[in-house]
Amino acid sequence: MKLTEIHRVKNITKEEFVKNYLKPQKPVVIENLIGGWPAYDKWSLDYIKEIAGDKEVPLYDDRPVTHKDGFNQAHATMKMADYVDLLKREPTNYRIFLYNIMKEVPSLKKDFKFPKIGLRLIKQIPMVFFGGENSKVFMHHDIDWANILHFHFHGKKQCILFPPDQTENLYKVPHSLITREDIDFDHPDYEKFPVLKKAEGFICELNHGETLYMPEGYWHYMKYVTPGFSMSLRALPRKPKHLLKAVYNVFIMRHFDNLMRRRKGQAWIDEKNERAIAETHKKHGLAV
Repeated sequence: MKLTEIHRVKNITKEEFVKNYLKPQKPVVIENLIGGWPAYDKWSLDYIKEIAGDKEVPLYDDRPVTHKDGFNQAHATMKMADYVDLLKREPTNYRIFLYNIMKEVPSLKKDFKFPKIGLRLIKQIPMVFFGGENSKVFMHHDIDWANILHFHFHGKKQCILFPPDQTENLYKVPHSLITREDIDFDHPDYEKFPVLKKAEGFICELNHGETLYMPEGYWHYMKYVTPGFSMSLRALPRKPKHLLKAVYNVFIMRHFDNLMRRRKGQAWIDEKNERAIAETHKKHGLAV
């Protein structure tokens, strides 16, 4: 794979962001976008434990998807205080994914603002994500093809991104939002997945208080270098064709996939994984 370091800026104006990144749909790391937020100084694992420790939170691990799994169905639950203790004590694969903590702890809303940099951010759904040392979020793209501002807190997080035009090189699983789950994007197996050599993407390491802009429809793979957490704000896709893809994913694709899981069981999951390889190799003229 060919991975280019994501461009970094200390600060940015609305005009610069729109011209250089939003319109051309290029990712960027903004180092000081949230320096004035109370969250910049307050938000840590200990603070989250203090303010939300009694909340029961959904946990996900890295087990392969099966036909029994519902859409974004959690694998376990735990009190936030116990989960933070686990993160600080030892590496764990358990992650918190797409959790609306503001609904559970509304006082956290006072700690951040919605940046005015040219995105019409959806204010109802700021989501948080937590992970332990070396835990990974499989390569995927978001169902709504949103433009995303991803703010990281407490520690370091590695992010690998691919634009939508690289989809044919990533072994996308049909009728889903993911690539083959057995691909290790840190150490790709080019014998099994040779087309990955053609993939061209971006990479960065986020530190506490830094913001990553991910353009609409971008594939992303995340690895927590250290225990930490992030928050995402999102805006609807600007391009009409991307908005149509989002509508298709939400109202047709996921329901069709759930229907086929019920009808065919694990055979449907296995079939999709086989097709991911067969269809990718066929597009590139490789033996299936």
